[in-house]
Amino acid sequence: MTGATATQRRALIAIKLLHTSIWGLHAACVVALPLLATLHLFRWAVILMVPVVLEVGVLAINRNRCPLRKWAERYIDDRSPNYDIYLQVWLAANTKLLFASRTL
Repeated sequence: MTGATATQRRALIAIKLLHTSIWGLHAACVVALPLLATLHLFRWAVILMVPVVLEVGVLAINRNRCPLRKWAERYIDDRSPNYDIYLQVWLAANTKLLFASRTL
């Protein structure tokens, strides 16, 4: 992002914050689901499944690619695994492996 304007930097920060927030919600739901099922709190498990299913639907519609990545590409030339999200490189690179089936 050489020579990026302040507006471009703010747009990228907003995208990264949004993406990180969505990722955090998704991760929290996925981690909580087995615990809720173990505790027989199935109503809560179903409620937490909604954002997970929505996330999977968005990825399916976008050919397994987060649309926020495309937005971030407008504002940065870097294509490291975490150019669009506030995560460590290793975590950003392995998110699909951690949360998805190997068949995707």
